[in-house]
Amino acid sequence: MKTYHAKISSKVVVRRRIAAAIVLTLVVAVIVLLTLLLKASPRNSDPEYLHEVQIPNWISVQYIDMDAGNARNGALLEEINGIVVHYVANPGTSAERNRSYFNNKGTTVFAHFIVGLEGEIIQCAPLYERSAASNNRNIDTISIEVCHPDESGIFTQPTYDALVRLCAWLSAECNFKQDDIIRHYDVTGKLCPKYFVEHEDAWKQFKTAVMKEKKQF
Repeated sequence: MKTYHAKISSKVVVRRRIAAAIVLTLVVAVIVLLTLLLKASPRNSDPEYLHEVQIPNWISVQYIDMDAGNARNGALLEEINGIVVHYVANPGTSAERNRSYFNNKGTTVFAHFIVGLEGEIIQCAPLYERSAASNNRNIDTISIEVCHPDESGIFTQPTYDALVRLCAWLSAECNFKQDDIIRHYDVTGKLCPKYFVEHEDAWKQFKTAVMKEKKQF
């Protein structure tokens, strides 16, 4: 009898262990599946969540005045669907100088961000407000103006690196994909940003670099 009961007990233990292993496997599978689903989840195009985004300390927040001319008027984004990259078209000017220009009375244009010649980044308005830079895409995009040293429109290495980092951070925060990063040229056909329009390969390389950097955030 003792041997019989011992065999029964041994089988029960084995069955319990198998059941526990199955449950554990199912739990792990569910966690993995949920992680994949979250990563593959569609972008939230409602810009309301942008109110809660924490701005990193490598961005200098210097909002231009409300109602400075007709530029920043507090109008809100309707959706958030991408990033538009521009160049300032004023060779050799700094981020601070371009920010001051945006803040002048009578100025009707401004961007959310300006990337300077030394890689400095200035934020000119909250993410959830509309900029006045990208024509009909002002309602659903974040705009970035980029400084450049000469007429070619090519960016310095510090500027380029900072632009990659900024776009990568924004892409991580907003779940943007590579095709969600566009040029002013892609909106209106304007030669902006000049170097990236005239050198399509450089533009593709830039967007690839952004997606690679995005993994760091």
